[in-house]
Amino acid sequence: MKHLTILVVLLLAVGAAASGCTDTTTGPVPTPTQDDGLPERGGDQDDTTTAPAPTPTQAPTLTTKPTPTKTLDTATMGEKNAVEKAKSYLRVMAFSREGLIDQLEYEGFTHKEAVYGADHAGADWNEQAAKKAAQYLEYSAFSREGLIDQLKYEGFTQSQAEYGVRAVGY
Repeated sequence: MKHLTILVVLLLAVGAAASGCTDTTTGPVPTPTQDDGLPERGGDQDDTTTAPAPTPTQAPTLTTKPTPTKTLDTATMGEKNAVEKAKSYLRVMAFSREGLIDQLEYEGFTHKEAVYGADHAGADWNEQAAKKAAQYLEYSAFSREGLIDQLKYEGFTQSQAEYGVRAVGY
């Protein structure tokens, strides 16, 4: 969310510069907060913020990849939070899609929310298999087949596991 806020501020500045606006006395657009005083999480901000109206020369705002049936704009609070939690997990360790779904369910998300979170976290599952293979090789030796089997046990597909072992030199 922090990065999205920065990006929006930058886009607004570029749009203002392109329209000839040179007023620099205003600060960045404040982040809307919840009743608890914390910044809101997930979803796009509504049009009731103090941001200036877009001008015809302003760059378009970024959107998330829509799914065939639902976008983050129409996702439930649980689905949005599952996406954020999935991204958080993927920043610190590698997961297969199935492993991430299992972890999100362990955290208390419903199966539907966990699947949504895993599918919208932006993971490259081949790259995750390569990272997981490298993690395993950091603390133990494996044969090529043994490492493929371990990755499959973790929930990676056969092709993802093979990609992962190739990426680490097998």
